[in-house]
Amino acid sequence: MQRQVFYHDTDAGGVVYYANYLKYLEEARTEFFEARGIGVADLLARGLFYAVRSCNILYKSPARYGDTVVADASIKTLTGAQIIFSQSVVERATARILVEATVALVCLDKDFKPQPIPADIKEKIK
Repeated sequence: MQRQVFYHDTDAGGVVYYANYLKYLEEARTEFFEARGIGVADLLARGLFYAVRSCNILYKSPARYGDTVVADASIKTLTGAQIIFSQSVVERATARILVEATVALVCLDKDFKPQPIPADIKEKIK
């Protein structure tokens, strides 16, 4: 996922507000799923969705207004009901690492109860 840092992404110090990195990580995970043919609407139609269970984030360097950042997502661990991602956000021009994160998603049904990840989805994301 690649995006330009806009003014509304920044804080009073002119750097990306820390919580906005969570949005960049979310967008990268969404693109990860969509690139494998797994759309949010398709999951919802099946009565499933993925919620963040935990997020461990290390802020290493700030991005600023006008920078272009690239966020990625790769699977670190796949369990019965969880997908644990290793993620990063880097500044495109310099490849400077801005953020490193580990994010765990859990598969839930419409009643917010954990469910095993369906076999067809596991197959697509391996």
